[in-house]
Amino acid sequence: MLSTTTALFRPPAPPPPPLQSPSTPRSSPVRILASPPPPPALTSLPVRMPGLPPPPPPAPNSCPSRPAPPPPPPPPPPLASTSSPARPAAPSPCQLHASTSSPARPVAPPPPPPPTLSTIGSSAPTPPPLPGATSTPFPPPPPPPCSSSNQLSAPPPPPPSFSKDNGSIAPPPAPPGGNAKLPAMRGRGPAPPSGPMSRSLQSGQAASRRSNLKPLHWVKVTRAMQGSLWEESQKTDEASKAPVFDMSELEHLFSAVLPSSEGKRSDKSGSRASGSKPEKIHLIDLRRANNCGIMLTKVKMPLPDLMSAILTLDDTVLDADQVENLIKFTPTKEEAELLKGYKGDKQVLGECEQFFMELMKLPRVDSKLRVFLFKIQFPSQVSDLKRSLNIVNSSAEEIRGSAKLKRIMQTILSLGNALNQGTARGSAVGFRLDSLLKLSDTRARNNKMTLMHYLSKVLSEKLPELLDFPKDLASLELAAKIQLKSLAEEMQAINKGLEKVEQELTTSENDGPVSEIFRKTLKDFLSGAEAEVRSLTSLYSNVGRNADALALYFGEDPARCPFEQVVITLQNFVRLFARSHDENCKQLDLEKKKAQKEAEAEKTKKEPEKAQKEAEAKKTKEPGNDKAKHNNSIKELDISLQSPAQTASAK
Repeated sequence: MLSTTTALFRPPAPPPPPLQSPSTPRSSPVRILASPPPPPALTSLPVRMPGLPPPPPPAPNSCPSRPAPPPPPPPPPPLASTSSPARPAAPSPCQLHASTSSPARPVAPPPPPPPTLSTIGSSAPTPPPLPGATSTPFPPPPPPPCSSSNQLSAPPPPPPSFSKDNGSIAPPPAPPGGNAKLPAMRGRGPAPPSGPMSRSLQSGQAASRRSNLKPLHWVKVTRAMQGSLWEESQKTDEASKAPVFDMSELEHLFSAVLPSSEGKRSDKSGSRASGSKPEKIHLIDLRRANNCGIMLTKVKMPLPDLMSAILTLDDTVLDADQVENLIKFTPTKEEAELLKGYKGDKQVLGECEQFFMELMKLPRVDSKLRVFLFKIQFPSQVSDLKRSLNIVNSSAEEIRGSAKLKRIMQTILSLGNALNQGTARGSAVGFRLDSLLKLSDTRARNNKMTLMHYLSKVLSEKLPELLDFPKDLASLELAAKIQLKSLAEEMQAINKGLEKVEQELTTSENDGPVSEIFRKTLKDFLSGAEAEVRSLTSLYSNVGRNADALALYFGEDPARCPFEQVVITLQNFVRLFARSHDENCKQLDLEKKKAQKEAEAEKTKKEPEKAQKEAEAKKTKEPGNDKAKHNNSIKELDISLQSPAQTASAK
């Protein structure tokens, strides 16, 4: 009995145990019926008790099937018998449901009750009640969906609690029709009501209807935490408070597929097929394609207008920087071969690929763009080069034509011969041009003056009209910034560019109508450019002759002392002379101020002596004046003492 009772709580094996026929001896005469697709009739399961003879086999109609909802299914076929002992199993949920929902029919009398759990042991779990028992305290579990197979179903979930009214067993909910599955239950608790299940079915149907809506990319919570608002929202009354959304409005606003009515936006954009936007096809390297897209955004021009500006060589539409960027993003030979092999729809290609395919429509597009760039830059190149050439010519003429500079050079020669008198360096007829800078290196004995200061001092005292000789060299500062080598490179670039123009003009004769406007525009440009280049070439040749003549003017070899070295040396000499002259002027002002202060101090020192002499002289004159005043007062007193007659006679 212990094995039989324990077997009731064992999890059923994947294949169900077969039933034994009545003629086959068995240790546990338990008749098990498989659950058919519809609910079958409830059968009694006899249990063998120790010490009792086995019960007689049941009659053929002792366990008739109970009628099910129309149409009634046929009775299940009997299972094959085996020699292995049968394992008692729990009643099928479909059988329990049928027994509670259909009127009872007479069944075979049940066997004697099994022994209590006290004889088995307190550790063994309580077995579920036998079918047909009325005194069991446990309610039947909720039925899972009936299976149409002949195998045993999965073990039922734990039974629900008792009803609050009379303690009777609460009837399980009716199984859903069809093949719909109930949500899985976890743990113990009451059976789920039909409302949430129906809502889940409705949500499944709505999900299929809303498959064309744009998704909300949120982080989904699959389990409501206890005490959270999501747990509250799972309740039936809370779920009923949710608003009902207008699905047609949602599909109109958040549709992932464009409605057919909105396929046409405007006449400019053209008609668009309803559906998702096709994915762009990229054949060019992704990094190069991205850089090309950035370049096109800076151009800010549709491709047809861009191609028209290239063919017409319109420099009012495209500037030099934009054309340089276009040259950088012309398709290479490999990219052109790759794009030529593409036979699909060109509209699904990326922006860079479409741009490359437009450029490939022009023969030798790279050469045409370079000619276009030369045409844009030609006026500024010619103007800048002509300006530099004129500066070189002007500076050379100013240096050679300055009489003041010539006299200063002669003065320096005399000064050097005076210092080098009696030495091997004396009696010179001239000096190298770089010797001008050594005047600042030769210092006087007191280290406060150099030969440059002395030269400035001599010129200030004896030849002041030569001090402003830098005014004769007005172009010297600008000429010192020019390199004849750079001028030669610019002249060569202009000549080569003009040759490319002539070559492209000749080659484009075979391009056909696509280059007709290009040829006409280029021919007009070439006729004017050739005349300017001829004039520029003549000016450049004159500059070369003047540069060589300037070096020869100072007795230098043009190869050893080129034009750049001559003008830089003269520029430094002018700066050193001007600085020395300013320092001499400042020193002269300081000496004048010092002499003035000494004169004032001497004057202040002599003033006290002069004041003292004046005071002494004043004191010397004061005693004679007092004696005369005293004599006059005595005379006046004598006159006043005489009689009137004496006074009159005295008068």
